[in-house]
Amino acid sequence: MTKLSFFQIVVLSSFGALAIAGVMIFAFVVGGSGGEGIGEVKIWGTLDAGAFATILRQLAEEDTRMKAVTYTQKDQSTFDRDVTNALASGAGPDLFVLRSDFAEKEAAKVSAIPYALFSEEQFQNTFIEAANVYMGPEGVRAVPLVVDPLVLYWNRDMLASSGFAKPPVFWDELFDMATKMTKKDDTNSIIKSTIALGEHQNVDHAKEILSLLIMQAQGRITQRDGTGKLQTALVARAGDVQQPTESALRYYTEFANPIKAHYTWNRALRESRSAFASGDLALYIGLASEEPLVRRINPNLNFAIAPVPQIRGGARSLNVGHVYAFAVPKAAKNLQGALTVAYTLASMDTSKLFSKALGMPSARRDVLAEPATGNDDLFNKQAILARAWVDPDPEKTDVIFRDMIQSVTSGSARLGEAIQRADKTMSDLLSI
Repeated sequence: MTKLSFFQIVVLSSFGALAIAGVMIFAFVVGGSGGEGIGEVKIWGTLDAGAFATILRQLAEEDTRMKAVTYTQKDQSTFDRDVTNALASGAGPDLFVLRSDFAEKEAAKVSAIPYALFSEEQFQNTFIEAANVYMGPEGVRAVPLVVDPLVLYWNRDMLASSGFAKPPVFWDELFDMATKMTKKDDTNSIIKSTIALGEHQNVDHAKEILSLLIMQAQGRITQRDGTGKLQTALVARAGDVQQPTESALRYYTEFANPIKAHYTWNRALRESRSAFASGDLALYIGLASEEPLVRRINPNLNFAIAPVPQIRGGARSLNVGHVYAFAVPKAAKNLQGALTVAYTLASMDTSKLFSKALGMPSARRDVLAEPATGNDDLFNKQAILARAWVDPDPEKTDVIFRDMIQSVTSGSARLGEAIQRADKTMSDLLSI
């Protein structure tokens, strides 16, 4: 018997049941242009509309049923609210792109795929580990498409002028690099920085970077208990020798401490990506998808991209990233069509097209296993290493991380106190 793929099972799940080999599955055949129509399917998301338009047009040429599929790009800052309001009024999408850090917050809106139809093991064997956040207690909440991992952008000229031929591989290398590379004037004001670490308000992806450090130190931000309930995990458990959050926060804030020799960043400086693009920052930790933007900002910038640093002697290499996936809202008008489209767009071949068009690696293991060159190879390897934590509310947890960081850099709290406050605030958020 031919084994059904995950995406076949997803699509089959909305149609009549058949008993095969004693196992209940659902049947639907994805035929050619002569098959039964998909119907109108409206997709909303924050990913590039041009990429979707090109791919949807190509798919419609091959399968006329896809002609009624449309995509609308929305603003990331208002996307959550836009989807909520539209679904409440009955004018929402049939399918929407759900970013991984919103998977928990948006769970009530989503029609999940039960594990009886697609097991946790099958999901994990199909997609990268960062996609695991889509696995809720009730089932799979979305079908992963692409992932945007963190990478290290480095200025070749700035490193070379200070005697460094390559970017750092391990975090501890940054102490020496920051001491030698950072340029200050007579008043100790920073003119040229080595890396943007230590603050929150002007460090792009500050929460992601600190999360990376915590998880590389084998710590957790949240975790589920035996009943599936989400709990905070910032504070180490009683008896634990290691204090991952404390060691990560200590390291992160070191570079904003004016009394340290490696002091290289403060909140008075411009936003980190802008500083890198202008040539005033040697190392920038950003997302893989930002490469075209950096080149547009400064076409003359002599930079390259490398993997994010790791902890020397760490238990395993690890990165973080945002996964984007297709979710079917409970209020979708065309549930069957939406599932069929999700299958089509997240299939192996179409996932490759999206990866190329969006400049992000596929979230599928089979695609990432294929040979690649240049930055594509680097991005793919960083995607394989990517992890994510279950975020109850991205905007509110960003404030928690901001307060934790700033209370240390301002001197208003010691490391342990700052983490305890963050843990308490996170616990209160999870109790709402």
